[in-house]
Amino acid sequence: MSGKKVLVLGASGYVGSQLIPLLLKQGHQVTATARNLPLLTSRISKAGNLDFKQLDLADKETTLEVVSDYDVVYFLVHGMNHGHDFIDYELNLAQNFAEALSQNSIGQVIYLSSLQPQTGDSEHLKARRETGNILRSTPTPVVELRAGVIIGPGSAAFEIMRDFVYNLPILITPKWVDSKANPIALENLNHYLLSFADEEVTESDFFEVGGPDVLSYREQFKVVAKATNNRYRLFSTRLLTPSMAAVWLGIVTSVPSNIGRALLAGLSHDFVADSNKIRQKYPQSLIGYDDMVEDAISHEGDFVRSKVWGFDPGALKRWQPGFGYYAKDAGASFKTEKSAQELWDVVVKLGSPQEGYFFANFLWRTREWLDLFFGGGRPKRRIPAGPVLKLGDHIDSWKVIRIKERQFLSLLFGMKGPGLGRLECTIIDHGDHRELDVRAWWHPKGFLGLLYWWAMFPAHLFIFKGMVRAICKKA
Repeated sequence: MSGKKVLVLGASGYVGSQLIPLLLKQGHQVTATARNLPLLTSRISKAGNLDFKQLDLADKETTLEVVSDYDVVYFLVHGMNHGHDFIDYELNLAQNFAEALSQNSIGQVIYLSSLQPQTGDSEHLKARRETGNILRSTPTPVVELRAGVIIGPGSAAFEIMRDFVYNLPILITPKWVDSKANPIALENLNHYLLSFADEEVTESDFFEVGGPDVLSYREQFKVVAKATNNRYRLFSTRLLTPSMAAVWLGIVTSVPSNIGRALLAGLSHDFVADSNKIRQKYPQSLIGYDDMVEDAISHEGDFVRSKVWGFDPGALKRWQPGFGYYAKDAGASFKTEKSAQELWDVVVKLGSPQEGYFFANFLWRTREWLDLFFGGGRPKRRIPAGPVLKLGDHIDSWKVIRIKERQFLSLLFGMKGPGLGRLECTIIDHGDHRELDVRAWWHPKGFLGLLYWWAMFPAHLFIFKGMVRAICKKA
């Protein structure tokens, strides 16, 4: 049965952003929600049967309003990127969602959870388990899919392994590298997620999902190294405690440290799914590990061919294999009572002879001159022709690749460097106040790209705070 009303919570995430086009293809009417609406609309193209809504599940009132009268709701939300207290945060989101389920008419919930290993536990696994218990306490039928490692471009666990292989001449890992798992290909996971949407579920149930091959992470690293034409040299040590491993991961990979830290705690156990139950219910041809890695590597360049980069030819040309899928980022936000128009009138003056970069202009100019040492030329002084800033305009070495008046401006990093970057200014209207966010994103190319990012990081610690405050003050 197709043509259902479907709500996707956490739609801007890895699974959600790739599931939505498939739901639309099957004829469903989809509403996609995320806390960060600009991020959501940058990852998913607008379509006739697709609506976007901004929703922070921490906002109980809005949650009760949005989560109503749907045939299917996908719950793809997690709090791993929230910080050290993500368990309380995640369970609070689940409670608010559960209350909305209890008060509204919902056909079924499909909850993407995590495997629960027989030995060991972690904060992340506990949060996933307790979230499932909360959702099942409601009258709504809940199908819980418990997955381990998902393989595909953008999967955090896969990107950790890929970054290690690309970025390090010798893979230095914790002892958990000998733990075993049967990773599942994103394509196979999507088959299960879509199949349940076509079913009329009347009772809650759970299913473990996994692929056909059981391998240690050591063996998985070897396959990734071969697929990327990198040498395989791995050294595991007990000296890397979980906390030290999390710091090490944040230094040598582009995966967000909070997500990596939560995943590390789970990867220290065997993560083998018993998927016989779901295989019998929805048979499909399961992709082997070697093939799923080859496929993921072959599609890693697809990320740049997206709205995040405005489909810009310059970005497409500069993107290379080995660039981090996830970006390192640094920025700052500031709340103000100024109107979106007042803020926008200042933002579009970025790089102008009168305003420069609003704060610490000498650092911005210094970086332009340093381009001589990175193989670039003399600094380029360019200003838009005007009178209105538009797509394709150049501001010094930067190029406008995405722009939405009074909301969003994205500039492509035009200087030389081991990676690909952009600078974004976002204005979020919260009704009684506006929030201005200025943020730099950097997709490092290998270890040199990481070194470059960390060399620039001290300046990032204060430069963006100064920028947002200066823009709001000038507004």
